[in-house]
Amino acid sequence: MRSAQPKVLHKLAGRPLIEYSVRLAEALTDEPPLLVVGRQAEQVQALLGHRARYVEQRERLGTGHALLQARPVLADRSGAVLVFYGDMPLLTEATMRRLLDLHTSSRAVLSMLTFEGSQPRGFGRIVRGPDGQVQAIVEEADCTPEQLRIRELNPGLYCYDAAWLWPNLDRIPLSAKGEYYLTDLVGIAVAQGHPVAAVKVEDETEMLGVNTRVHLAEAEAILRQRINRRWMEAGVTLLDPATTYIEDTVEIGMDTVILPATHLRGRTRIGANCEIGPNTTVVDSQVGDHCVIRYSVVEEAVVEDEVEIGPYAHLRKGAHLARGVHVGNFGEVKNAYLGPGTKMGHFSYIGDATVGTNVNIGAGTITCNYDGVRKHRTVIEDDVFIGSDTMLVAPVTLGRGARTGAGSVVTHDVPPGTLVLGVPARARARSQTAEEPEAERSNAT
Repeated sequence: MRSAQPKVLHKLAGRPLIEYSVRLAEALTDEPPLLVVGRQAEQVQALLGHRARYVEQRERLGTGHALLQARPVLADRSGAVLVFYGDMPLLTEATMRRLLDLHTSSRAVLSMLTFEGSQPRGFGRIVRGPDGQVQAIVEEADCTPEQLRIRELNPGLYCYDAAWLWPNLDRIPLSAKGEYYLTDLVGIAVAQGHPVAAVKVEDETEMLGVNTRVHLAEAEAILRQRINRRWMEAGVTLLDPATTYIEDTVEIGMDTVILPATHLRGRTRIGANCEIGPNTTVVDSQVGDHCVIRYSVVEEAVVEDEVEIGPYAHLRKGAHLARGVHVGNFGEVKNAYLGPGTKMGHFSYIGDATVGTNVNIGAGTITCNYDGVRKHRTVIEDDVFIGSDTMLVAPVTLGRGARTGAGSVVTHDVPPGTLVLGVPARARARSQTAEEPEAERSNAT
């Protein structure tokens, strides 16, 4: 991978590679899997915690040597030992259950998966006898020209009888490269007169192992197709699946429409009957039902039902929009709560604020929340009307029903029901005068 981090921690559709293997193991058994770890093992253990048990392979002497590290932990256990890898994220539960079922029905000491590969990718070749039974696995580097033409390949996925496996690991010979390979157990079983059970996998893509960043991109494309198909079958419309990017960690409600060039990432939850996109990114956020988000970015935010966002809006960490809120184009909200029915005009910034119900936030409004040292909070109570281009210099509170004229700079608290105008803003009586309509003429959102 040419990387400072372990291969199995590289992410694929929002999850580290190893997460897919562990989740598969969890689906197949009630016991936590035993993970053979090597380089930078502490990072893998920190990620998975108690979801797995661990043994360390201090020397990297091949797959047979890796499995040998598990023997002290599992040698007293009977039954089947299922062996697969942390870099094969496309394996499915259905395929692995086929292997388990084969192992149970055949009573073989060794059962395995094979596949017909259009690209050998360095996999060993399956050599069968005249009776069609598996006789051996020949590594690609050791193949004769005739064997290289064999298209049945070995992905290295096995199920063993535990009573047979553990004593026979010591019989694996040392290879010319100085390693011990699990593939040699096939020949050992055949030499002892034990049949080797094998079943072919229909979908070649499941057998893709990730060894380079090119493989990672190939796996990402395949997994993205699976994820998109799953959501379409669940009642979500993807207008253009080829340009829709939904990570494996995302959830989406029925009858939601996802438009092109949309990215849904992390622990994102989208409700039902929404319209998301086009060109929208939602990361680690909760979005309610009947919401519309267009050409916008939503990060670590909460959006309740019937909210409209965008185009070109940005919700940053800690933003919380209550039911029926509208955030216009080029609006930005950070660490702030906007109450039900509040309308926020375009080109506005609301940060570190608590905004009440049915507030009108005029175009160009800014909460001046940072004094160069600390952040300060703005409180806007219910039914406040904020005129266009108002600067709210925090800390400041606007009482219920207060109003600001266009272009005001508010540096002090505004009592409920009070109109303030000017720079700095000063209170003005709310009587109907000839000047008041002119002062508020440009307060449209």
